[in-house]
Amino acid sequence: MKAFQASPQSFQKLETKAPFLLIENVAKIYPTAKGNYTVLENVDLSVNKGEFICVIGHSGCGKSTLLNMVGGFSQPSVGRVELKGEPILKPGPDRMMVFQGYALLPWKTAFENIYLAVNSVFPHKSKAEKVSIVHEHLAMVGLSEAADKKPKQLSGGMRQRVAIARALSIRPEILILDEPFGALDQITKEELQEELMKICGEQNCTVLMITHDIDEALFLADRLVMMTNGPAAKIGEILSIPFDRPRDRDRIMEDPEYYNLRNYALDFLYHRFAHDDE
Repeated sequence: MKAFQASPQSFQKLETKAPFLLIENVAKIYPTAKGNYTVLENVDLSVNKGEFICVIGHSGCGKSTLLNMVGGFSQPSVGRVELKGEPILKPGPDRMMVFQGYALLPWKTAFENIYLAVNSVFPHKSKAEKVSIVHEHLAMVGLSEAADKKPKQLSGGMRQRVAIARALSIRPEILILDEPFGALDQITKEELQEELMKICGEQNCTVLMITHDIDEALFLADRLVMMTNGPAAKIGEILSIPFDRPRDRDRIMEDPEYYNLRNYALDFLYHRFAHDDE
């Protein structure tokens, strides 16, 4: 019998598609007068395109430090952070951050705040195209009528809508949100949560979001990343959120699994990794 002889092609490497965003063996260490201070260590996370990831944990657990590395504002002391197989070495328009404090220019109108971002990222587009993009995104967040108002003339929720519209107007591949709704009242917060979820679903936007609100995380996220306490914080557990999209808040809150997940996350944060106040 003739022995089987495989061709080189038979042994071609079966390539596994690289994660859209890869955080591998990441540590962040700061030198101090008393020695090195480790904020994060051994952090591993891969994120698929279009995923909505919420990160939760007590103050000082390195949540913002981790997202700043994805944003390119900081580099890991150990490990690597990659987007589509390329290391993230600096900020770029493919990653846009939205903060709790809005970060709008107070002397510019809502339209002008968004136009500045569009003009910076798309300098070769015509003015008409750029104006159209701005109006499209103002309409997307329900602020067409407020285009000519300055931040001081807008409510907190409206200012955050402008910040989100500005971030999305440049078509980032990753939207990074650092407690964007933390300062808002509950009704406005829930309205913006639903708006954000709808927009990101339509645009297939990948989102990394820091929150202290477990209910917010369970409503928005595909996965909830729960951090251990700092220093030397790491990812303790990752919960997969099973609710189908599009999501209905009332229907989710009638689901017993919602309360199972909520209680599990609360136990993680306030029993297994409770802050030691002594």
